[in-house]
Amino acid sequence: MKKSILIAVLTASIATSAFAQWKPAGDKIKTKWAEQVNPENVLPEYPRPVMERGEWKNLNGLWNYAITEKGAAPSAYEGQILVPFAIESSLSGVGKKVGPDKELWYQRTFTVPASWKGKKVMLNFGAVDWKADIWVNDIKVGQHTGGFTPFSLDITAALATKGDNKLVVKVWDPTDRGPQPRGKQVNRPEGIWYTAVTGIWQTVWMEPVAERHITNVRTTSDIDRKKLTVDVTTSTSCPSEVVEVKVFDGKQLVATGKGLNGQTIDIQMPADAKLWSPASPTLYSMQIALLSNGKVTDKVDSYTAMRKYSTRRDKDGIVRLQLNNEDVFQFGPLDQGWWPDGLYTAPTDEALVYDIQKTKDFGFNMIRKHVKVEPARWYTHCDKLGIIVWQDMPNGDREPEWQMYNYFTGNELNRSEESEQIYRKEWKEIMDYLYNYPCIGVWVPFNERWGQFKTEDIATWTKKYDPSRLVNPASGGNHYTCGDMLDLHNYPGPEMYLYDAQRANVLGEYGGIGMVVKGHIWEPDRNWGYVQFNSSDEVLKEYAKFAKQLKQLIKNGFSAAVYTQTTDVEIEVNGLMTYDRKVIKVDEQKLKKINDSICRSLDK
Repeated sequence: MKKSILIAVLTASIATSAFAQWKPAGDKIKTKWAEQVNPENVLPEYPRPVMERGEWKNLNGLWNYAITEKGAAPSAYEGQILVPFAIESSLSGVGKKVGPDKELWYQRTFTVPASWKGKKVMLNFGAVDWKADIWVNDIKVGQHTGGFTPFSLDITAALATKGDNKLVVKVWDPTDRGPQPRGKQVNRPEGIWYTAVTGIWQTVWMEPVAERHITNVRTTSDIDRKKLTVDVTTSTSCPSEVVEVKVFDGKQLVATGKGLNGQTIDIQMPADAKLWSPASPTLYSMQIALLSNGKVTDKVDSYTAMRKYSTRRDKDGIVRLQLNNEDVFQFGPLDQGWWPDGLYTAPTDEALVYDIQKTKDFGFNMIRKHVKVEPARWYTHCDKLGIIVWQDMPNGDREPEWQMYNYFTGNELNRSEESEQIYRKEWKEIMDYLYNYPCIGVWVPFNERWGQFKTEDIATWTKKYDPSRLVNPASGGNHYTCGDMLDLHNYPGPEMYLYDAQRANVLGEYGGIGMVVKGHIWEPDRNWGYVQFNSSDEVLKEYAKFAKQLKQLIKNGFSAAVYTQTTDVEIEVNGLMTYDRKVIKVDEQKLKKINDSICRSLDK
């Protein structure tokens, strides 16, 4: 009993000490979840739900940090930073800018559990913006470029035989002075451009694996043939090994499949297989095992869904977006995924799911994830709640001429060879990373003309690489006759100024009805919206007016629409919620009624 009390006292003392060393930086507004951030237990949830292992160790928490001139190593560390919050954020506890001429260094120690002896140890990063070099015990173990995708490193050979291990990460991020995908990050934020995000901004963790282990799972559903195909990648190419996949509906085993290592596994689903949709987001759990001589050497848990995204011409000759072979008007907000306290990183998992749940509560059935890629758990929450996702590629590089009101007749951006290689590499990695999430229905390689180049080539390649989704080649133009849809932008109200009889026609952005809510704004003296009103009733009235116009345009040919936007972001005040998520600006039930009627506009 005395021992238990002592342990409890010591644990409390350590936690108190951590709290004493860390506090949010700056005086900007914060969400309610910021108060729940515990430096001893930051984002404790398993970060990769589509390939989950039972044993793992979270490395989030307080690390040492230093900022140096580019090319120089730190002589000492300047203080502590709370990982995984970007250094510019309040929740990092630092709140400093880095910039393209400097590098950010992280350092911490860790121990490997004794139970992992004899196994390989993988070090996993959810995302680091932008270029990361990693050392363990002064041995370089890897490098990665790309600010939006996860990566894993085998650090086994660099580990100490006993005791503590030292982990060092160096990060360089040129933000808007480089050609790499960056989304809305800029070194000098203004208007629709926001604070830079540098460094580790998603969970860091370790896990033990066997010598022969699963490295990736890729699942594709075919509702017309009631079939699943599963491609499993492993650390070995040994053809004598067997991969076994079990599919469950709840606790009930409903389908199985086996294949030799490296072979695609075809799994016949039940004739009455349940389909995934926003109205009924049914998910099937999966257990995937790698067997050698009949013995399981590795296993992971995953999930999937039966669903189909396609287009089809209706009785009036209009090309419509379809889900599961039925016309569905896809309607949702532009969701940028920014937080006043964590910037790119939600303070807690509860916060991460909040925006998605409110989107459902508001009556939407879709989200356009705008020029940002989220942590894996965000997509799982969309899968579970039933939200279709349009996934943008984060923009980078420069902007060519913009011709939004006609099909493009000008000169496309001529990227450097380096810039093009970066784009293609990162876009492929993003699609690979997100392939297994059933919620994703549309890939959006370009937004407006931001960094737009070789549009027809990129759209064609995207569709060929993933034929299971639709491709929106350039939301808002420049417009080419490629991909699955023509996407128009118009502010504030909806308009159809172009029409394509061969593809689906969508309104990729409209709205931007702004309202300042005092006490809940980023900068008191600098605010912006496409239009601004002074009361909730005025905002809702304008929203209803636009909805009425949109319904007429749906009859004329629109098959989807995106309203700007979910929340205020920095000085933008055109969100349905304030940036701190503390105020919903309009009557939620009235908003839901309007949105429900739009989502049902194509129902038979």
